[in-house]
Amino acid sequence: MRLGFLGVALGFGGWAVASQWDAVAAGFAALSWPMLGGALVAVVGALVGAMLTWRTLLADLGSRLPLRPAAKVFFVGQLGKYIPGAVWPMLAQMEMGRDLGVPRARSAAAFFLMMPIQLATGLLVTLVTLGWDRFGWLLLLVPVLLVLLEPRVVNGVIGFGLRRLRREPLERPLTRRGMLTALGWAVAGWTCYGVHLYFITPDVGLVFAVGAFALSWCLGIMTFVVPAGAGVREAAMVVALAPVMDSGRAIAVALCSRVVIVLGDLICAGLAGIAARRDSV
Repeated sequence: MRLGFLGVALGFGGWAVASQWDAVAAGFAALSWPMLGGALVAVVGALVGAMLTWRTLLADLGSRLPLRPAAKVFFVGQLGKYIPGAVWPMLAQMEMGRDLGVPRARSAAAFFLMMPIQLATGLLVTLVTLGWDRFGWLLLLVPVLLVLLEPRVVNGVIGFGLRRLRREPLERPLTRRGMLTALGWAVAGWTCYGVHLYFITPDVGLVFAVGAFALSWCLGIMTFVVPAGAGVREAAMVVALAPVMDSGRAIAVALCSRVVIVLGDLICAGLAGIAARRDSV
């Protein structure tokens, strides 16, 4: 089913590119190497924000990792999101974390907490930047997200899951301070992602770029059936950019954004692996 969905998404994406190739090519031609370089730097900043969100959660649960080993576990593990199936990043982080003394259950808890945190902050950023008139319906999700992010609720859900799996409970519960710190790093990450989109298409404005990217990413997160939201995020970005540019140029922007983010993932994983190896020599 995952491969079929991915094939359909990529098929429609290919058709959209081919049907408006002249406009797409013009959109690519408007880009410059300095613009793409700035976008890549911003993406690296956003990925570092995501890593610090995860590291904060892990530390609050009882495993405070040094920065370089934490970066290696997170960034290398995150490459698993490009493999069909949603469990590969978690499994990679659990195994690499175990080598650093992090219990598997704690790694899994930090991994699963990332999604509601990113989704909640992403929807909030969308609401604030793109306007209440267009996205006021997102307010309906706020009470649900606030409940899901309440540490007492989170700790109860984690405890229930561990009991069902017949595993030992977590030694330390999640605290409100840890949750708020993680939320802060997540918002910083969304800001950097918006800056990357602004570098690719500066005429839309920075505030709009932040909201458009947050909206498209949230839709990609919710469509976890395909690797890294492939195709879905790009389609959502084209829709989000529709009020300010034609569809051909929006497609070019979305495709450039995807390429830059993939490069950012690879660069972060490579640099983190090299840094961690130097520490171990």
